[in-house]
Amino acid sequence: MYDLHDFLEPVLLSAINEDNGYNDGQFAKHIALYDTEMPDITDADIVLVGVTESRGAGIFNNLHSAPDAIRKQLYQLHLWHKEISIADIGNIKTGATLNDSYAAVKTVLTELLRQNKTVVILGGSHDITLAQYFAYVDLKRVVEATCIDANINLRGESPERSENFLMEMLTGEPNLVKHYNHIGFQSYFVHPRMLETMDKLRFDCFRLGMAKEDMEEMEPVLRNTNLLSFDICAIKYGDSPASIQSPNGFTGEEACMLTRYAGMSTNLNSFGIYGYLPQHDVNDLTAKQIAQMLWYFIDGKNRAKQEAVIEDRSNFNEYHCHFTETETNFLQSKKTGRWWMQLPDKKYIASSYKDYIQASRNEIPERWLRAQERG
Repeated sequence: MYDLHDFLEPVLLSAINEDNGYNDGQFAKHIALYDTEMPDITDADIVLVGVTESRGAGIFNNLHSAPDAIRKQLYQLHLWHKEISIADIGNIKTGATLNDSYAAVKTVLTELLRQNKTVVILGGSHDITLAQYFAYVDLKRVVEATCIDANINLRGESPERSENFLMEMLTGEPNLVKHYNHIGFQSYFVHPRMLETMDKLRFDCFRLGMAKEDMEEMEPVLRNTNLLSFDICAIKYGDSPASIQSPNGFTGEEACMLTRYAGMSTNLNSFGIYGYLPQHDVNDLTAKQIAQMLWYFIDGKNRAKQEAVIEDRSNFNEYHCHFTETETNFLQSKKTGRWWMQLPDKKYIASSYKDYIQASRNEIPERWLRAQERG
């Protein structure tokens, strides 16, 4: 077990609040904070940690602290779910090299995951996802990973790690990625052959228009996810001025919806929000957007605590279906209304009402078929 003090820097309250004038309903009054000494995180449901490393995106000598800009907005929000315990353990120290920073992030996350914490990473360029994944490799844990991003970062020809890190994550050895999902890619940024490759690997990629058309279909994807990586370039510029890549993308409300779905997942244990550069922000609107996304993540976490375990069938409506000579069961939670679908091996996976309707019409649900293809 590592002493995390060696890898962390405390939060400077003076950097995020000039007068420290918080009222008793705001986040700042309910977060166990590393400002002078490391808080006891034994009972923490969510642990926040900042990352300032951005060299993977070609940005050197970055004097702006993205985590502190986000904290400044988050701490002002009002906490509605005081039964969710939150700790903020400061920022991970930036290493002498990019790989040193990866190692520090991996070490801190490994320790937090070992303690069964849900870790939220604030800041850093999108390639920090790689260090996030390395923590699972360290623990020899197989993961289902999901990226929400306008791009698919498989550009092997690019010198920037933020544009090619998925190559190492999805093809490196040992490979512990059981399945990979990509939500919100914008077609004009992605080479068609890249999509063909992803499909051959049986990975699921959801185009921005497809995701926006039926946001509820993204909930089962996020419910099955262990590692979530959200690049803010997935949000359209008009709702997030620091998202300078595209005028198109998810709206602010849709981004909050996705993070609420993520919070509702009992499988998800690490969530990174990457790509935020305060120097590109306008009136702190993107920092406010991210803070509100975190508010909804916590709201989802509270809802997840209310969900029944799937073995307790008294809390579920059960539906039997036949399609194409296949018999299966669907379960619907009486508490949250969410759906699960049984596979031939008798295991249940997250599904949706749409899957149930398709099955009841003697059609094979796409989600069921993809799960079978992956074995």
